[in-house]
Amino acid sequence: MAIIKPFRAVRPAKNYVDMVAELPYDVMNREEAKKMGEENKYSFIHIDRAEVDLDDNVDEHDEAVYLKAKENLDKFKDEKILIKEKQECIYIYREIMDGRAQTGLVACVSVDDNINGVIKIHEYTKPDKELDRTNHIKYCNANTGTILLTYKNREKVDEIIDYYVKNELPIYDFISDDGVFHTVWRIDRKEDLKELVDEFDKIPHLYIADGHHRSASAVNVAKEKRDANPNYTGDEEFNYYIAMIAPENDLEVMDYNRVVKDLNGNTKEEFLDKIAEKFDVEKVKGNTPYKPQKKGDVGMFLDGDWYRIEFGKRYTKVRDEVKSLDISILQDNILDNILGIKDPRRDKRIDFVGGIRGIGELEKRVNNDMKVAFAMYPTGIEELIAVADANKIMPAKSTWFEPKVRCGLFLHDLD
Repeated sequence: MAIIKPFRAVRPAKNYVDMVAELPYDVMNREEAKKMGEENKYSFIHIDRAEVDLDDNVDEHDEAVYLKAKENLDKFKDEKILIKEKQECIYIYREIMDGRAQTGLVACVSVDDNINGVIKIHEYTKPDKELDRTNHIKYCNANTGTILLTYKNREKVDEIIDYYVKNELPIYDFISDDGVFHTVWRIDRKEDLKELVDEFDKIPHLYIADGHHRSASAVNVAKEKRDANPNYTGDEEFNYYIAMIAPENDLEVMDYNRVVKDLNGNTKEEFLDKIAEKFDVEKVKGNTPYKPQKKGDVGMFLDGDWYRIEFGKRYTKVRDEVKSLDISILQDNILDNILGIKDPRRDKRIDFVGGIRGIGELEKRVNNDMKVAFAMYPTGIEELIAVADANKIMPAKSTWFEPKVRCGLFLHDLD
């Protein structure tokens, strides 16, 4: 059963919170991150992506970056931009985006639950990204990113959250630059903390929604610290990491789209003919950008034209949790068989574009540095859970969650 634990969060002082809180480190490129850092000296990007404070020729995985992250973290603490909670708490974190609320608990979870499968995954990690976050945690000696987990709703947990939201004053309440409303309540009453811990002890599984790399990195660091401390008890802080744990009916998955650099030696006509051997393909009338409205449909932008690809029931109704996913059908039949992309996690010819950037970003990429783009219908949260419960793995970058859990709101010291 799932273990959650109250913790003494390192978090922003109230008068800094709206300036510190930042999008996750991996949703922007280096140029975007540097601009964010230049515009806001209090942004958590100075800790999460410390290369923004170094020369552009310094590799983002150089040791100097992690040393700078530690230096900046210490500075934020010394200047009381970040403060440490006096007692162990659990927090309620609500984000409202476009009128839709995403609400969950922020608490520590156990690395052992990752190891023994109580916390379930649905995708593999990229080795370079996992190493990067492992080093970041080690040098900072803290979990600096909040993983998003989900679970199947429990009435008692909902009741406790609902009580605090309706009756207690929040410790944070602000609007970020992208128009998302962020509100945080602190749970510090011992009876409520115990009840929440006990309720999660009845939950068989938690599911990683967003943050596989940060979660895996937290486990890596915990294992290293255990090896260095053979008499560890399991109660040490390094045995835990922070997560926002939100019920499945509060989460919304957006599309996660693909762009590819070339047609693998095919002409445009050959490429379209090969797709048409398996699927229905038609050019969109009026060349209007095509955003899929149902499972089994894909939009494709190629050579200035938009196309609609329909997979058909032969593919979407397959009785397999992974093979029936739109992402899998695209990967197996087009990206792999036609474009020769066997491993999208490592192949440099493919890139991924989160749905939050919109269809226009796909056109922009194809007109700039790519050859073809695929606009996907979002993978459902129920599909994610089904894959995880079957102990299977989705293709890389199958899900994009919004709103994003902000980094810098909660940190967890490992000592």
